[in-house]
Amino acid sequence: MNNNIENIIKCIKGKKVVFVSTKNKDYIRNTQEINLLTGEAEHCEVIASGSSSYVKRVLYVYWHLLRTLIKKRYDVIFIGFAPQLLLPFYAFMKKPVIIDFFISMYDTFVDDRKKVKAGSVIAGILHSMDKYVLKKADHIVCDTRAHRDYFVDEFGEDQSKFNVYYLEADTSIYSSAACAEKKSNTGKFNVLYFGSILPLQGVDVILKAAHKLQDEDEIKFVIIGPLEKKYDEVKRKMKNTEFIDWLPQQELAKKIMEADLCLAGHFSGTIGKANRTIAGKTYIYKAMKKPVILGDSAANRELFEEDAKENFYVPRGDAQALSDCIRKIYCMRNNGENV
Repeated sequence: MNNNIENIIKCIKGKKVVFVSTKNKDYIRNTQEINLLTGEAEHCEVIASGSSSYVKRVLYVYWHLLRTLIKKRYDVIFIGFAPQLLLPFYAFMKKPVIIDFFISMYDTFVDDRKKVKAGSVIAGILHSMDKYVLKKADHIVCDTRAHRDYFVDEFGEDQSKFNVYYLEADTSIYSSAACAEKKSNTGKFNVLYFGSILPLQGVDVILKAAHKLQDEDEIKFVIIGPLEKKYDEVKRKMKNTEFIDWLPQQELAKKIMEADLCLAGHFSGTIGKANRTIAGKTYIYKAMKKPVILGDSAANRELFEEDAKENFYVPRGDAQALSDCIRKIYCMRNNGENV
């Protein structure tokens, strides 16, 4: 991958580093960054909780970070997912500070989830929070060049502070070796999607595409994720689709192994962030050597070349194009083409 983290490695090399994150410890981005720090730093202390309770995780991090800042026994502090949540502590952190600006609070709540009205007081506060933590950081990690360019334009931060570090799958769980195991023979062409069902993922586009193919007896959809109640009626009508609320990672890997085709996304055609970020599931699918359908975006184009074999693109927001692409790949497989 075309990662650009030389400045990060130089900063942490041979140093005592504290890694802090309010996200669950086994989150894909946390695991990736902890592995980087463990490999490059002299010592890496991890302040993160495995609790399923968000409140408990935040309280755990606040207490242990406060103790660490008082003792000052570190050379570098690396703040993982959502550095904005540690806003009260920045004044007490000694330099250098590295942050992973994985999400913008302003972008997430105003454009992505539309929980806050653009131009409102709260939107202004969120924008100021983002801008503050970016300014306080000596080095900023982000997940794509498209996101970096957006953050530079939106918040006026110096581009030289940004370091693009693409996500990676946890290959101890998700790997091509798992795909070498015997695939479950259901006689169906299995199309799989999993996700947390955030708006930018475009699950409504996926459901519409699946509905358009419900009379194709040989095509089966498996959708894994916590669908909202508003989709209950749709679910009842879709005879070709298996819905699973959620699975542990090892069980998810088995389901992916059984799939003939995986839907990566993002598929939303109205949310700007869908054009700037690569879905974490995409890295998992690729690690397991699965053909994928991607939403056509600037971010996806940074890494994945369309080849009509492993990577297929469709316009974001277009359920008809998605269903047509799935049918095309199914026909290619039936005609003996290597997909």
